[in-house]
Amino acid sequence: MSSKSAATTESLLDELQTTLAHGTVARRVETLRRVTDLFINGVVDYSDEQIELFDDVFRCLTDHIETSARALLAKRLAPIDKAPPRTLRRLALDDQIEVAAPVLSGSERLGDDALIETARHKSQAHLMAISIRKVLSRAVTDVLVLRGNDDVIHSTVNNPGAEFSDRGFTRLVNRAAADDDLATLLGMHPTMPRHLYLKLIAKASATVRARLEAANPKQADDVPVAVREATQRARSAPAAISQETALAHALVKSLHEDGRLDEHEVAGFAEAGKFDESNAALAALANVSVSIAENMMVETRAEGVMILAKVSGMSWPTVEAIINMRDTLSGLEATDLRACKATYHRLRISTAQQVLRFHRMQQTASSAA
Repeated sequence: MSSKSAATTESLLDELQTTLAHGTVARRVETLRRVTDLFINGVVDYSDEQIELFDDVFRCLTDHIETSARALLAKRLAPIDKAPPRTLRRLALDDQIEVAAPVLSGSERLGDDALIETARHKSQAHLMAISIRKVLSRAVTDVLVLRGNDDVIHSTVNNPGAEFSDRGFTRLVNRAAADDDLATLLGMHPTMPRHLYLKLIAKASATVRARLEAANPKQADDVPVAVREATQRARSAPAAISQETALAHALVKSLHEDGRLDEHEVAGFAEAGKFDESNAALAALANVSVSIAENMMVETRAEGVMILAKVSGMSWPTVEAIINMRDTLSGLEATDLRACKATYHRLRISTAQQVLRFHRMQQTASSAA
């Protein structure tokens, strides 16, 4: 630090001591402005210890000052990578949105813990400010999805830097049942899990399906009817197949062709929460199309899973793993496994085969239509 800078700092520290002991609010504000100038002008060269000192000074000065002064401080500190972390946290948790918003929306220095605390306890305006950040982790979006109003939800889903957990996506899909705009946003989201996409389409209105087709014209060109009002056909739409899903299907196809696809593989897929692989494996072993298996796997009740598993010759522990995976990924109420086990043991292979024939007939009729 230069001698001129050191002298300025000493002079300012003397002023700070006087201000904190006897100063008026106006004098605190003026001192805060000068301290902020000093910090911003030298922040590149400050050590962690010096930044911690500024953190303490800002804390003392921001007590009992007006909202406009705190808001100005927030605007000036928000873009700075080395801004004092405790000061940023205090500003982010300020009840006044004009103070909190610049930090919540723009400070990359602010950690997830402060964002989550704010999202859990502050206003919808605070949540909206968080929703437009460049990057949002799954932990943060989980809270936004849980507490946010419609505007916050739409803003978060529309944010290309937002990541979502399976739990977050599940809540969004359930919410989208009564919100066509949200359903459309989710249907076009690049990281939407396949099993939840199917659930979304199953509940979607004709308007939503039309929007999704319009947003994917190349895929829609391959479909005879522009808008598939029937859920089953919408589920098998090319637009619903992501690259990740296609790779999963290719893996299972390779295992099946090589004679390596068996119950052990299916159980492993289910226990790892791999819906696409589990679904494709059941389809291959039961000798039905992937779309038929998907339709049966996403039904509210577990009978479809048990039909596929019985025809495939699965033992109950594997069936249980598949049902547990499905319930977990879809956010469904836990299935009564005890009742399902009794039903599965009573179910005859011939009966299960007849049900599958019915599903094949339905798909053939739908394709012809």
